[in-house]
Amino acid sequence: MRKYIINSLMAAVLSVSSVVAIAAESKAAPSAQLVASIEQSAVNINSADMETLARELNGVGSAKARAIVEYREANGAFASIDELLEVKGIGMAILEKNRNKLSVK
Repeated sequence: MRKYIINSLMAAVLSVSSVVAIAAESKAAPSAQLVASIEQSAVNINSADMETLARELNGVGSAKARAIVEYREANGAFASIDELLEVKGIGMAILEKNRNKLSVK
């Protein structure tokens, strides 16, 4: 009976210490890594293809992605993210949902 109690206590202590160690590691993520991951996920609307636009942007399917590419081909590179509002089917709601994901560089 003693072995059972001791083994149960040891298992509980090891489980708690593992959870605490994992939680401490996840809180210790440097802000530079977070900034880098945000920058990597930016979609350049001047170079992204239709598949990338449809996959990465919220509320943008194949038809809107095609409209973005066609607008870019007809009018040249986007000067600003806000110029997306000129694309048929792209309204303020879609633009605002995706503003943090977009770039024109």
